[in-house]
Amino acid sequence: MPDKSPHQHQAKKQVKTIKEKRAEKKAKAPGGGAPDPVAHLKKR
Repeated sequence: MPDKSPHQHQAKKQVKTIKEKRAEKKAKAPGGGAPDPVAHLKKR
């Protein structure tokens, strides 16, 4: 016979969205000046 007594469920932790995680990570990263706009381009 199943237990029908009331149970106390633990509240779930608040989950951060990917956007919130990225924004937090970006805020923690050092600024280091303006990045080079051409640095990510590959040489041919």
